[in-house]
Amino acid sequence: MRVGIMGGTFDPIHYGHLVTAEAARVELELDEVVFVPTGDPPHKAYAVTEAKHRYLMTVLATLTNPYFSVSRVDMDRDGKTYTIDTLRDLRTVYGPEVELFFITGADAILEILTWKNPEELLRTCVFVAASRPGHSLDRLQEVLGELYTNNKDRIRLLQVPALAISSTDVRERVASGRPIRYLLPETVAYYIAKAGLYREHNSGSVGHNTTEDPVTD
Repeated sequence: MRVGIMGGTFDPIHYGHLVTAEAARVELELDEVVFVPTGDPPHKAYAVTEAKHRYLMTVLATLTNPYFSVSRVDMDRDGKTYTIDTLRDLRTVYGPEVELFFITGADAILEILTWKNPEELLRTCVFVAASRPGHSLDRLQEVLGELYTNNKDRIRLLQVPALAISSTDVRERVASGRPIRYLLPETVAYYIAKAGLYREHNSGSVGHNTTEDPVTD
């Protein structure tokens, strides 16, 4: 069995996330893609929206795809959320025989593999670097050095359609009253409106001082 893991804040989830997950499922012949909304991410430069909202939006966005599911593993863990903890927990859930693929943006992989326990991360799963068509892994090799050289078979490049959608832009559009239609599923847009998320008076929901990857933020 081959399982993809799509981690992120999903604040909110958008079509960039969904297209990337589906591309990975088809390209890597995955049996399932599990979306894992982060609990308390340690590296975000803004106050992340309450986990229950991000979880429900992710559930709404993935309902119509039978190969997609959503896990609460990060949300239900106390303390800060680190990728290594997520992968350890999911390895316990799926067992040693299942092959795990962690799907994220190429830029995000550069950050993750310079954080906590990169060697263990690469032993636990294959990392899938999602990038726009025409990009390569050259920068990964340059930045990671021997870590990349020694683990080439554990890092895969996935080229996806050039969707320059980001959660940051969606939040800012909502705050300024601009449309978000066709950037994310209608169910998610309705939830955002119904819950009053990302409005300027909704303290901590909108981040203007952070740069985020358009695939994984």
